[in-house]
Amino acid sequence: MNSDRIGTKKIESHFSRTLKVLGGQWGGMICSLVFLIHMVGGIGQAEMTPTNAVKDTIDRVLAVLGDKILKVPEKQEERRAKLEEIIGGRFDYEEMAKRTLPTQWKTLSADQQKDFVELFQQFLANSYAGNVDGYSGEQVEYGKERQKGDFAEVQTKVVSPKVQIPLDYRLLKKNGEWRVYDVVIDGVSLMKNYRGQFARIIDSASFDALLEKLRAKTDLGSPS
Repeated sequence: MNSDRIGTKKIESHFSRTLKVLGGQWGGMICSLVFLIHMVGGIGQAEMTPTNAVKDTIDRVLAVLGDKILKVPEKQEERRAKLEEIIGGRFDYEEMAKRTLPTQWKTLSADQQKDFVELFQQFLANSYAGNVDGYSGEQVEYGKERQKGDFAEVQTKVVSPKVQIPLDYRLLKKNGEWRVYDVVIDGVSLMKNYRGQFARIIDSASFDALLEKLRAKTDLGSPS
C-alpha cells in the first residue's frame, strides 16, 4: 500500500458510506456532516447547548437535501453552495487543520498555514459534496452529550433500514459559539486519521508535497 496516499480504505469506506447516508461532512463530515449561526426555535446564542448546535446544523443540511427544487441538475452548484455555507458555519476548519498538523503547525509561515487551511477545507468540502445524491430520507438519532469546560462531544447515530452508523461530533466553544473540530465515524476520528496520513507524507517527502497532493484533489488548482 502506498503510505503517501491520502485516504485509507478503512476511513474512506466509513466516510463515503456515511456521506451517502446523510447526503453530505464530516454526509459523514464528514456527514462525514452535518455539519449554525442561527438558533433552533429562537434559542439565543448564549443558551445554545452543544447538542442544539449540532442539531441545528443537521436540520438545516437535511432541509437542503430534501428540497426538490435543488435536486435538479441545473441547481447542483446552488445546492452545494448552500451546504458549504451551512457546514462551514459550524465547522472550525482552521482548528481542524491545526489538529492534523500538531507538530508542524507552528513551524509554518502564515502563508503556508493559510494555504493549508484553504486546501484542507476544500478537500473536505469535495468529499461530502460528491456524495449528496445518496441521501434518501435517513434519520439522525441523538445520544449522550458530554461537556467539560469549553469542550464537548455529542453522540449521534445515522439510521437507515439497512445500517446504523455511530457519528460523534467533538466541539470547542469559541467566542460563545460551539464549533466542530473533529468527527468520529464508527469509532474512527477523522482528524486523527488525516494526522497520520499527513505526517507520513511530510516525513517521506515535504510539506509542499502534502500541499500538492491536496491541491490535486481540490478545485483550487496550482498556485499562480
